[in-house]
Amino acid sequence: MNIGSLLSQNARKFPELLAIECEGRSYTYRQFNEEVNRLAHGLLQMGITKGDKIALMMKNSDHFVFTFFAIAKVGAVAVPVNFRLTPSEVHYILQQSEAKLVVCDLEYEEIITEAKEGSEVTIVMTIGEPRTLGFRSFESVLSFDRNEPEIEVCEEDDLEILYTSGTTGRPKGALFDHKRIFNVGISVTINMGLRPHERILHVAPLFHSAQLNLFLISGVALGAAHIIHRDFHPIKTLQTIQEHKISHFFGVPAMFNFILQVPNANQYDLSSIRRCGYGAAPMAPELVKKSIQLFKTDQFYNLCGLTEGGPGGILLDPEGHKLHLGKGGKPIFLTETRVVDEQGNDVKPGVVGEFIIKSPMVMKEYYKKPEETNSTIKNGWLYTGDLATMDEEGYITLVDRKKDMIITGGENVYSVEVEGVLFEHPGVLDAAIIGLPDETWGEAVCAIIVPKEGAIIDVEELKTFCRQKLAGYKVPRRIFIEQQLPRNASGKILKYQLRQKLNQVKA
Repeated sequence: MNIGSLLSQNARKFPELLAIECEGRSYTYRQFNEEVNRLAHGLLQMGITKGDKIALMMKNSDHFVFTFFAIAKVGAVAVPVNFRLTPSEVHYILQQSEAKLVVCDLEYEEIITEAKEGSEVTIVMTIGEPRTLGFRSFESVLSFDRNEPEIEVCEEDDLEILYTSGTTGRPKGALFDHKRIFNVGISVTINMGLRPHERILHVAPLFHSAQLNLFLISGVALGAAHIIHRDFHPIKTLQTIQEHKISHFFGVPAMFNFILQVPNANQYDLSSIRRCGYGAAPMAPELVKKSIQLFKTDQFYNLCGLTEGGPGGILLDPEGHKLHLGKGGKPIFLTETRVVDEQGNDVKPGVVGEFIIKSPMVMKEYYKKPEETNSTIKNGWLYTGDLATMDEEGYITLVDRKKDMIITGGENVYSVEVEGVLFEHPGVLDAAIIGLPDETWGEAVCAIIVPKEGAIIDVEELKTFCRQKLAGYKVPRRIFIEQQLPRNASGKILKYQLRQKLNQVKA
């Protein structure tokens, strides 16, 4: 078994079934497989061999999907790259991953030109006609051979290196083989009840593990139709759900938030949706309630995982939402979880500790980083760096990142709790809680608020609102108003950027 064979099997089983639709281009499973095989043979003709690293700096597209599965079929290793990164950040990933080839969208040609200097990259393929001398077009690489490449790919062969978000420093490359990613697909299929012939909308970035591993790969295995959007637009998302009868939608919390701001959102026919998944960042209970009302289904799934887990971790299913909204959930299929203290001992219910997981989906290692690997994976357990509690029923609630916890006047403040209260305020569109140095309290709880359109935030009124729901030491001492919050492509707020900016303002 390997990930490329999942596509080959469905090309034989469902040759005329719709597989992909992207920007007016559509492919059956037979055509999908043939395009992948043409590219696979093209890669082999260029000298790509098993184990070679191929970077993808592309937005969501049919070309991204073809490239990923062609890489899988020839036994190479995919290195998806966040297309929002700067040349120096991309250079670090290309160099650290030892990438030999880059496939990029035309708009990222200049970034790749600069980023590949000093790396092992010898070939760059561009989607479209290249503007840079020496680069090759995607089309020019395609072979006329539509047959399966005769390369033996085993489940233990490496498949992908996924670079972590880098919210606290240099990203690390989590290495996965085919078997681990196949287990991810099995787990999400069982936990979320995915069925053959789903209609899946892809708006979250495919370079991120959630959209790629959880839903693209599992969807291909099931014979789903994949409707792919290059970018996320709230109105276009609603239109596509209505027109294409989408059955499965996954988005980061910020996407749900933007969809809720569409003035006539409730006029779209969203009745085809069987389930909605959200994850990659905490979603305030108030946003979940409003999203359930809009989509007119209670089939919502909270996916609390991490890149190093495949992604894997815990899940709050629809039944859990009814009684435990706001909690992360229970371990997903094939996964064990614990909440432990600094010595690795299980903490008592309600006590904050570090969330750790054990699973056959967990990464093999951080690529070429043995020290970081050994400090993260101990005795088979992956230490996530997330602080959490577990209740008497076994439900886990993530309360903060270790590095984001605020200690004010000797008391611990967890940002997720305060942010959840801020989202209940009718004028708040987006919010983040951080700690800033304070001479009296050590750290001061500070809120950064993005108001809804037309709303005016009265700082004192907002503090009063918080005091009604939070202990005094948790109430933000300072409130800053911004037009938007810095986020990575996974939807996670880049709190270190907020701290840097506001520390400069304070200075």
